[in-house]
Amino acid sequence: MGLTSNKVLALAVFLAVVLFAVTIWLWPRLARRSWKAVTGRIGLLLATQLAIFASVGLAANNSFLFYGSWADLFGQEQDMGKVVDHSAGGKNIQVVAKQKPDTPGAGKPQLGGEIQKIVLAGEKSKITSPAYVYLPPEYFQKAYENKTFPASIVLTGYPGTAENLLKGLRYPKTAWAQAKQKKMQPMILIMMRPTVAGQRDTECVDIPGGPQTETFFAKDVPGAISANYRVGTKPQNWGFIGNSTGGYCALKIGMHHPEQFAASAGLSAYYKAADDPTTGDLFHGNKAEENRANLLWSLDHLKPGKSSFLVTSSLSGEENFKPTQAFIKKVKAPGRVSSITLDSGGHNFNTWRREIPPALEWISGRLSAS
Repeated sequence: MGLTSNKVLALAVFLAVVLFAVTIWLWPRLARRSWKAVTGRIGLLLATQLAIFASVGLAANNSFLFYGSWADLFGQEQDMGKVVDHSAGGKNIQVVAKQKPDTPGAGKPQLGGEIQKIVLAGEKSKITSPAYVYLPPEYFQKAYENKTFPASIVLTGYPGTAENLLKGLRYPKTAWAQAKQKKMQPMILIMMRPTVAGQRDTECVDIPGGPQTETFFAKDVPGAISANYRVGTKPQNWGFIGNSTGGYCALKIGMHHPEQFAASAGLSAYYKAADDPTTGDLFHGNKAEENRANLLWSLDHLKPGKSSFLVTSSLSGEENFKPTQAFIKKVKAPGRVSSITLDSGGHNFNTWRREIPPALEWISGRLSAS
């Protein structure tokens, strides 16, 4: 059983409950002052505490995916990275692994789809980053072999990992279920983290003299995916979705690149580039670019594009409720805006898992395969 398996968590909780009950049951017998009784009390208390600690730790790991496997937890992941050739003959996408998604029928791609782990080399930005590509079952079915699919870039928050999108936020499983229920069309998902320049939080900005992160996501990723998978190159073929920092990036890039993305969704997004030790100096005194990175300023001062936006917040538990309402009011035609507002929900995986199914349905309804 894997580290993130619900069975492992259930077993740990069951063991903690049993040990607690045994401790209560045996305590009268262990109340004596003999060394055996004292040792028994210490052993039962220690075992119960360890079981409770393990249960809490496993539950937290399942929610935030600090470790993806037992090998990762115990530092046994030692596989070396693979070199990608960026010379003239090099490919902009290299598939380094294939894995089964957490979907029914995952043993056969035509039933459960497939996840490909790739390394994507940006032609314009010169940024190289790993990603996971979810290909829906229809991609492998004969009836669709000559058809294209809509695609969406999916970003996690900072400093999250792309694995969070697979296991913690369950994007492939949710997309599979939504398509199976005819709530959305089959869609390719390109799942990544926004951190593509070491550990620096670039806020998806083209930094003067630094990483060209906006160019990477706005130009390089769609270009490389369309060149290697059956995805069109028109705006209506492409969407962008993310949570937290990823949500800000999705809205920002969707707003400033309507020629590439028809729809973008920001889950618990903020609307202005962060400025802290993790970002460093993003703009180097360029006030125009700093203003452009402020989405509320952009809505007031820049010509609106034909883009659709989805924003989410909560009446209680989210700090972005007021700026989200301001964003909604500022969107002008030909742009369109929709929203999801929960009664309560924090800045966490549980909240986003409640928003992802309707968000995927919304973004699918604004994209087309051709």
